[in-house]
Amino acid sequence: MSKKWVYFFGNGKAEGKGTDKELLGGKGAGLAEMTNISIPVPPGFTITTEACVEYYSNNQQYPAGLADQMLEAMTKLEAAVGKKFGDISSPLLVSVRSGARVSMPGMMDTVLNLGLNDETVKGLASSSGNERFAYDSYRRFIQMFGDVVLGVGHGKFERLLSDLKKSKNVDEDTKLEAADLKKLVEQYKDVVSTETGRNFPQEPKEQLKLAVNAVFESWNNQRAKTYRKINKIPHEWGTGVNVQAMVFGNMGNDCGTGVAFTRNPSTGDKEFFGEFLINAQGEDVVAGIRTPNPIVELKSIMPEAFAQLEQVYQTLEKHYKDVQDIEFTIEKNKLYMLQTRSGKRTAKAAVKIAYDMFKEGLIDKKTAVLRVAPQQVDQLLHPMIDPKSSYDSVAKGLPASPGAAVGKAVFTAEEAESWAQRGEAVILVRKETSPEDIGGMHAAQGILTATGGMTSHAAVVARGMGKCCVAGCGSINIDEKGKKFTVGGHLIKEGDFITINGTTGEVILGQIELIEPSLSGEFAEILTWADEFRTLGVRANADTPHDAQVARDFGAQGIGLCRTEHMFFDGDRIDAVREMILASDVDGRKKALEKVKPYQREDFEGLFKVMEGLPVTIRLLDPPLHEFIPHTDEDVQKVSKASGIAFDALKRKAQELHEFNPMLGHRGCRLAVTFPEIYEMQAYAIFEAACKLKKEGANVIPEVMIPLVGHYKELEELKELVDNVAAEVMDKTGVKVDYLVGTMIELPRAALTADEIAAHAQFFSFGTNDLTQTTLGISRDDAGKFLPQYVEKGIFKEDPFVSIDQSGVGQLVEMGVAKGRSVRKELKTGICGEHGGDPDSIAFCQKAGLNYVSCSPYRVPVARLAAAHAALKGK
Repeated sequence: MSKKWVYFFGNGKAEGKGTDKELLGGKGAGLAEMTNISIPVPPGFTITTEACVEYYSNNQQYPAGLADQMLEAMTKLEAAVGKKFGDISSPLLVSVRSGARVSMPGMMDTVLNLGLNDETVKGLASSSGNERFAYDSYRRFIQMFGDVVLGVGHGKFERLLSDLKKSKNVDEDTKLEAADLKKLVEQYKDVVSTETGRNFPQEPKEQLKLAVNAVFESWNNQRAKTYRKINKIPHEWGTGVNVQAMVFGNMGNDCGTGVAFTRNPSTGDKEFFGEFLINAQGEDVVAGIRTPNPIVELKSIMPEAFAQLEQVYQTLEKHYKDVQDIEFTIEKNKLYMLQTRSGKRTAKAAVKIAYDMFKEGLIDKKTAVLRVAPQQVDQLLHPMIDPKSSYDSVAKGLPASPGAAVGKAVFTAEEAESWAQRGEAVILVRKETSPEDIGGMHAAQGILTATGGMTSHAAVVARGMGKCCVAGCGSINIDEKGKKFTVGGHLIKEGDFITINGTTGEVILGQIELIEPSLSGEFAEILTWADEFRTLGVRANADTPHDAQVARDFGAQGIGLCRTEHMFFDGDRIDAVREMILASDVDGRKKALEKVKPYQREDFEGLFKVMEGLPVTIRLLDPPLHEFIPHTDEDVQKVSKASGIAFDALKRKAQELHEFNPMLGHRGCRLAVTFPEIYEMQAYAIFEAACKLKKEGANVIPEVMIPLVGHYKELEELKELVDNVAAEVMDKTGVKVDYLVGTMIELPRAALTADEIAAHAQFFSFGTNDLTQTTLGISRDDAGKFLPQYVEKGIFKEDPFVSIDQSGVGQLVEMGVAKGRSVRKELKTGICGEHGGDPDSIAFCQKAGLNYVSCSPYRVPVARLAAAHAALKGK
């Protein structure tokens, strides 16, 4: 017996079930489950995701047994509907649709009305008594099959349809008559033979095989690969294929099709939300070809079908205990369900839905927390238009995905990507996006389309990405070739700034001031639930009292990294820093550093006040000194005039400090070994600030971090320096402050000898930016030239500077923790590189046994939620 590749569903019983997503794909599992719970579903069969994987590993040939199992399933399907596939009097037609484990809207291919040919179309016309419907279905089939299977550009068919409508003086294809559609069928077949050099295939079994192959192959089309990369979906999963008996929404005005969500996917409101078209097929709605009607209007047009639909959607939401994204067709007033899957939603909607469903008793608190994806939370922290701004909108479309965006108008996905790579903020303006635009949508700040509804491709994908989107803005007239659009007498050319508001649907000329949002209401509540489950602490990387306050407001439990060098550049202090660098002896350096110390003390006081009662980890000076000295003659001249330091002296010092590879040069603790007076000044500033505030009654918790330690003797020497300064200041002020001295583990040698270092360190903070550079031997400043290709080719699963390289760098982190705690059992460990705000890296930190992560202030809510997910999933 060969492996089972095909699973049948129909007549109220399915061979699969709703939990079989890995095997049947999301769509196949949904069809099986709906069948099993007596929802009206046209019968069909699902070819497994395993068959797709095998197809690729078998040189794009079917695995043994698949072809026979498809024929068996087709025989069952014929029996279930009482029609025969390829029969010329009453033909069975099928849809062939993709279905991956997780929703990938529009990324892979679909073929409807398969089984039609020059003979079966006559049988369909005769058996339905509707010639117009039969030829409408045939022209749709040739176009979809031609595009998806035979590679004939969609536009070639669209132009013929457009020309025909113009010649008949009609604006919609529903107004074309049977004779018009017959003519169109012949023209479409001519296009196929001209473009492919072969006639349009007439044998239904051949059509089916070619369509199944095309769906398998669409798993690896460029847009699907890009979508998977953006959404971190494994490339090795493969797609299922669903072959299902056609039901027809295009037979007349008692037929229709639609897409809906059981709750509003933009706001989360508990309302049935969606769109439908009368006398149409499903692709008309999702492709944005015709502007659909809001789902509520179906109630007055087809009350019976709407009542069935209401009952079904409520049943599905209760059954799945989650928002469902459903597709349906109404044929002769009878409802058929074609899909149910977990609905994509904005972060705002995810929060409200999770909160409401918990309050309604549908789900528990853990499930509510897990329903809000940490990657999505970023959306809630997206900018909004400042309410104080006054502006006039020039157009209004549908508020398809919330938030606001400002950028330069561009008109193709390729331009969006290339402009964004140059550092430009762009808004992608399209008549309607297609799945091929996925890369440009990802690169843009926001998306504006002229057609399409709230369930169009642009809307669904933008919501999934957390991109601001205004869809269906019919008043803008786009000239893609001319790279411009007009609206209400205004001309907007490529490169002109526009602002879009995805919350209201407004389009505004120019740049409008945006503001950052704050945590409140249901989101704040869900984050407190997350805090109940997480075991990892969450701190922030903050160098100023303002950043520290933002972090604390977002729930940070302290500062995990204060980069003191950022303080050196402010105001007058940079002159004193440069004077210190130029000094020729210790006394000269100390004299200059005395000028810097009051500024540093003031900086630390500000941070300690904001973070009262919480730990503040202060990293002593890390970068090489050359960063504080200007390099070009013009800049040297400016500094010379401003500081009174001779031009020649500055120039000479810049040359002396030049290093071939400064990231591996004289920096971090190496500077302090050479010039201990630098760290001495910083230690005085820290402890003078701490003792002053402690005397005033504040609870101050300083943690002093020595960077770039590679040998325990470096730390031993510099810890002694810090301890001596602390003792002196406390003795002098009569105040005792508890503090820790630790180090940053950012060199492979430090991780390898962590046991020796832990004898002198009270905490480790893994600086994974530098640890990644030094482990991989890749400069993050230069890696942009080649790292994207490494990710593209699968050498790296992800950019190792964005998400931690778990098998390489991660091993060093785990080793550092284990070796450190073998010497100091209660050693506190954290991470403070950019990885501290990345959900996948946070899950790794949980597994590695770290105590906390530290990230940028605006990612603190992301980290809190990700840490809760890591704890819950880890169990």
